[in-house]
Amino acid sequence: MQSLQAGRFHRGCAAFRGAPRAAPRVRAAAAATAPAATGVRKSKKQLVFPFVKIQGQEDMKLALLLNAVDSNIGGVLIMGDRGTAKSVAVRAVAELLPIMDVVEGDPFNSSPTDPKLMGPEALQRFRAGEKLPAAKLRTPLVELPLGATEDRICGTIDIEKALTDGIKAYEPGLLARANRGILYVDEVNLLDDGLVDVVLDSAASGVNTVEREGISIAHPAKFIMIGSGNPQEGELRPQLLDRFGMSVQVKTLMDVDKRTQMVLDRIAFEADAEGFIAGCQAEQDKLTEKIMAARERLPKVKISRELQILISDICSRLDVDGLRGDLVVNRAARALVAYEGRDKVTQEDVGRIITSCLNHRLRKDPLDPIDSGTKVAILFRRLTDPEFVKREAEAKRKKEEAEKAAAAASPKKAGAWGGLPGRR
Repeated sequence: MQSLQAGRFHRGCAAFRGAPRAAPRVRAAAAATAPAATGVRKSKKQLVFPFVKIQGQEDMKLALLLNAVDSNIGGVLIMGDRGTAKSVAVRAVAELLPIMDVVEGDPFNSSPTDPKLMGPEALQRFRAGEKLPAAKLRTPLVELPLGATEDRICGTIDIEKALTDGIKAYEPGLLARANRGILYVDEVNLLDDGLVDVVLDSAASGVNTVEREGISIAHPAKFIMIGSGNPQEGELRPQLLDRFGMSVQVKTLMDVDKRTQMVLDRIAFEADAEGFIAGCQAEQDKLTEKIMAARERLPKVKISRELQILISDICSRLDVDGLRGDLVVNRAARALVAYEGRDKVTQEDVGRIITSCLNHRLRKDPLDPIDSGTKVAILFRRLTDPEFVKREAEAKRKKEEAEKAAAAASPKKAGAWGGLPGRR
């Protein structure tokens, strides 16, 4: 059965290397995909714990919100202990994203007006002058299961139909469903590295290209990539870590008040989810409006050349490979300013997000007692706060003096070497 499928369907997707050549009509396996697409629109809404009720974990929440404002940041990697609201936060932020217009019955969540966000079939109809029927759809959250195959993720081409009927019969995968939405991989550190690479390639290029026997189909796959996992169960390769825009570490809440409130809210949600959500719907709606306003304001936000030089200087001093780190810090700082309703990035704004943007890009030294995030924060302070440098030097001097005093005060053991003659 496996070999039969391999003969008919393409396994895998290639990185986008330019627009595919002209070819026969494209049909997105309507019988298999259209019911599922309409089902998404008509299915009963799943009740999700509200984002505004998540206690603590401020770095995680900020990273998710900034990616909601600007999807070009490159997604978020959330690593931490079990039971720290990682999955809850991801599903909750999806509820904050605005309802969008899509082409009715389209498996790629195509925009009815923007050709850049259209799948192949909708784009053909649009170019033919047809007015595409629109429908409303909540921003999709597609969860990628650990057991998913490359076919399931990327989609497949029916070679038999392509050769006999001249039709590019394509069955869309999870990347098509996630277009213009969120793709979430829980336990991403346990997923096969090859599959993670495929997904991150599509997330970076915004296009998923499937190729088989000289036949190529490309469709938009622009989504926010979010991964989460427990570092005790395994780490991601550095090459894959670098592909995530931001990375945050979450820990179990130790603040008694916040911990208690989170438990009480969760119990109340499980007892009456609809009533609990209704009680904080006004806060949720306000946050959604804030995200939408930030998206509109984002193109107007400016960052000075001096700050851009500072960002690149920090990346250079930290030996960050490539330019992804520089770009992500610039984008995240602008998204933060837009989210807070301002139009100019300050030094403090850069300081708030630079650790989350760079900590996962540093080379790890198992013998170094200082973690990557602390290194980023210390270097930023050294370059931007002269008083911090003075305090650091003074603290170092006092520590050395204390060590010398302790060494001089401690009595030497009998027969201990006291140094060379004439130096005592």
